[in-house]
Order: sequence, then structure tokens, then C-alpha cells
Amino acid sequence: MAEQTFKLFQKAIPTNVITGFLGVGKTTAIQHLLNTKPANERWAVLINEFGKVGIDSQLLQTDEHSLGEVTIREVPGGCMCCAAGLPMKVALNQLIGKAKPDRLLIEPSGLGHPEEVIAVLSGDFYQSIIDLRATLTLVDARHMADAKYREHETFQQQLQIADLIVANKADMYGQIEIDALTAYLDEMHLQELPLQVTQDAKINPEWLKPKAKFNQAIWHEQPAVFNVDSEEQLIPDCGYLAAAQKLSGWYSYGWRFKSTFCFDYQPLMKWLEQFKQVRLKAVFRTSEGFVAINQADNNLMIKRLPGQAVESRIEFITDKPLDAKIMENQLLQICGINHANPS
Repeated sequence: MAEQTFKLFQKAIPTNVITGFLGVGKTTAIQHLLNTKPANERWAVLINEFGKVGIDSQLLQTDEHSLGEVTIREVPGGCMCCAAGLPMKVALNQLIGKAKPDRLLIEPSGLGHPEEVIAVLSGDFYQSIIDLRATLTLVDARHMADAKYREHETFQQQLQIADLIVANKADMYGQIEIDALTAYLDEMHLQELPLQVTQDAKINPEWLKPKAKFNQAIWHEQPAVFNVDSEEQLIPDCGYLAAAQKLSGWYSYGWRFKSTFCFDYQPLMKWLEQFKQVRLKAVFRTSEGFVAINQADNNLMIKRLPGQAVESRIEFITDKPLDAKIMENQLLQICGINHANPS
């Protein structure tokens, strides 16, 4: 019935995949696009986060600009395109059915498989539903000096499926890094790809319009059994919930705290200093108001939020294991909670 409804009533939706490795600015790019969205259009955003604690949707929804007709759906906890794309299909169908959007933006996890996202979008069922437009791959050109990025299969795949390469954070590097990126693209036989240079993830809406050139893909792995739980887990009576995982050599550690938990701002900022090398995102209720925190490449950005977050959330992503129990106890101390009796 859902398929018939889509085919009968849903015109093909211009859809863009916005991909890139961890911390390159994908969510910021989407925020910029939402802030410049035509007022008469309904947009939808499908976000896949590597970590099991969803934060990106909260960051987008708390922007000071009125988002108007924007519906956001999040699929946390790994790669939504794995297991024959079932998690992605479920989330995508729900999102389209609810939002009936004029444009759809999809942000795969920085460690996900964007080629297989394309495989879902270009499948038979979505042929009349999805109008696949340009795939934008954001890159930090400084990463060309790091073999961890250059040689990573997902990083290479993100470039190979791109219709446009966007060198973001250009205010933090110069022509030497741009030349290194160009040389790397030549090495990958991608020298014909258009390249745009920007900062603060400012994406020109015109870049979204061209048709996608890479619009077919095949599965690299056999489908696996995957149970989809569309309901977010409830926080238990203790007031907080921890979630951790290891996938593809990377670790994620996350926590959610009930809205009644208030963190002491200065001790929290001091505590975060020890994680300068770690990718992290957070939304916190603090003694100085609600804040959004985003750290990548040793750069910690803090933004005051005008509204009130429903929960405090934090997620760390790292290629080295961390002691989650010690971190949890320290966070509880910062908000004045006795771990033995967190009432």
C-alpha cells in the first residue's frame, strides 16, 4: 500500500547526498542550506550518524532561524545502508510519507558507505520517487597529509561517487593544501571532477541542481538480517543512558541525560579540554544556558542555543578506545549527581 501511495501521488523528489569524512562540516552545510531554503518549499533531511546517540537533528532544529517546512529524520548507530539498506528504506519511506518534501537532503555517516546509499536511491522502487541530483563530497584539504584519510576505503569512495568536490574550511589552509588535494584527485583518476573551495560549509544552492552522474551502484556485501527499531530507547529512572559501539576500527561513546540534569558550565568546558584529539558533538543544559558543542581537528566550537533542549546529549568518536566508565562518573560529578544515588 505504501508503495502504491508513493507511485500514485508522490512526484519525483530532487534529492542530494551530502557526504564527507568525520568532522568535515556536513551538518553545518545542511544547516546553511536550510537557512537559505525558499520559503514556499517543504524540505526533508535524512541523517545517519555513526554514533548511537543522535545529536545532529537537535543541532539543526535549534538554529535561531525559523526552519519553516523542514522535517528531519535521524538513523543513529552505524551505517544505515548496510543490511540491504533496510534501515535506510524504512526511515526514507517514513520521512517521505510524513513530509511530502519538495527537496530531500541525505547525510550519510562519515564512516558509512555512500556508494550503497546511492544503490538504495537508484533502486527500482525509488525510480519514480527520487530524482537523484548532484552528490556533494566535502573535504578538508589538510587531510591529504594524513594516510589515515588518504588510504581509507570510505574516504576514497566518498570522492568516487561525487559530482562535486567541496574543499571546506579553506580559511584554515592555503594553496599548498589545495594543490595536494588536486594531485590526490589526479592520482585517483578523478581530475575531471569540478572542485569548489569554501569555508564555514557555505554551500551555494545552485550546486544542488545538476543531475547526478553516479546514479547506479551494486551491493558489495550480502544482505544481512537487521531488526529496525524506529522508537528511541527511553532514559531509565536513574536519569541517564549510555551507548557505545565499535565499527570499522572506530569507537563511539555517547550519553543522554534527562532535561532535569544541569551541568556546571566552567567545569564542563575544562573537562572537555582533555579530548582535543577526539571528534565530539554535544547539546547541554548548563548553568549558563543551553549550548551546542562541536569539536573537530582540535577546534572546539560552542554555540549558545536560544531554545531549550529536551535532553543533554554528548557523543565521542575516536579511533582509540576510551574509558567510558570514568568519563561517565566525571560527567555526573559535573552536574552534581551522586552516581550511587542519581535522583
